[in-house]
Amino acid sequence: MDRLRAYEIFATVVSTGGFARAAEALNTSPANVTRYVSELEAYLGTRLLNRTSRRVSLTEGGQALYERSKSILDDVAETEALVSAATLRPQGRLRVNAPLSFGVLHLAPLWPRFLDRYPAVELDVALFDRVVDIVDEGFDLAIRISRAGSTTHIARRLAVSRNIVCASPGYLARHGTPMVPDDLRGHACVGYTYASTGDEWHLLDAVGVDHAVKVNYVMLTNNGDTARAAAIAGRGIIWQPTFLIGEDLRQGRLVPLLPGFRMPDIDVQAIFPSRRHLSAKVRVMIDFLAEAFAGVPPWDRPG
Repeated sequence: MDRLRAYEIFATVVSTGGFARAAEALNTSPANVTRYVSELEAYLGTRLLNRTSRRVSLTEGGQALYERSKSILDDVAETEALVSAATLRPQGRLRVNAPLSFGVLHLAPLWPRFLDRYPAVELDVALFDRVVDIVDEGFDLAIRISRAGSTTHIARRLAVSRNIVCASPGYLARHGTPMVPDDLRGHACVGYTYASTGDEWHLLDAVGVDHAVKVNYVMLTNNGDTARAAAIAGRGIIWQPTFLIGEDLRQGRLVPLLPGFRMPDIDVQAIFPSRRHLSAKVRVMIDFLAEAFAGVPPWDRPG
């Protein structure tokens, strides 16, 4: 009996929930799966699985073996990956998810450079603003813009973006310029649907004290570009990250407000499932993006 193969088959039966599904996953026959599990039980001298017509469940010994088998199989896979071509040479399909506006403005210009550097990698880029489950949806890497990392995956910070409260010169000429957070109560504001604080804006003063103010929304949108366009057209005050409005601030289309107060910064992060079995294509993509955004990120650079 090939014991490593037996452990693999046993673990697959458990993870898939049955002999037939394990056979399908392993591209073998149910009879072969049954034979391996039976031989493993005979070799160990204990029953590993309770079988019924509808399902299988682990015995106490089976549970202990399953946990250890998974660890052994992961170690074997990691050892094989260390010397495999896929690990040593960036190649194959690389699925990347990123927020829409950030992806268009700051990632799209980078992809040709990445492909020139790694021609054996095939990029598959999906842009949308909802938070994806990178494992369930089959992504190798996700770019997220957040104040917090992932609780379930590994996060590497690539850059920082400032959040700026701002409005157009035309709006300010008509309605006046707010100087402190409480002044916002008397102004029209354009809100972002995904903001965790809703219509309550939080600003920090010079010593870090949080000033919360409930604002009046005349418009709400789930897209930062839409909020930006409304503000430039003079419809109200917005807060948006500099990766989106940096050029508008430089050109004077939008004017920063509330001197002496700031919103918390947000991180641009690369999210990936695990440091174990990290393929070369994912590793070089993370390093490439960290290099591209090193120092002062492009959205905050002058000129």
